[in-house]
Amino acid sequence: MGKEGMQKLAKKIRGFSLIVLSVIAVLLFIFSLLSGAESFGEGAKGIINNFPNTIPWIFLLAAVFIALKWQLIGGIIILMMGIFTIFFFNVSESLFVLFGISIPLIVLAKLLIIAWYLDKLKH
Repeated sequence: MGKEGMQKLAKKIRGFSLIVLSVIAVLLFIFSLLSGAESFGEGAKGIINNFPNTIPWIFLLAAVFIALKWQLIGGIIILMMGIFTIFFFNVSESLFVLFGISIPLIVLAKLLIIAWYLDKLKH
């Protein structure tokens, strides 16, 4: 595979990873914003009071935006976040978190790093 082929593959991998990461980040942000809001009250008041639960997912959204411009740096940040979620969410008690959050973040971050590497290969 020539240089153009590698760059085309890198572009496809990068696009796929960024789209899936964007969807995951937005869904997790919305879920964290709305889940538990009812315990703070109904309507907008509960959502506003529950806003601190979204902070980790705001960081994920920021990392995805960083990956749009600098995919190696964004990929490394997202990879670290994926590894961090294993310990933070104690995935040994919840396989859903492991397979629904941690592993997808780790795999997609690695794909971003691989796409960056393929894009930089000199043939």
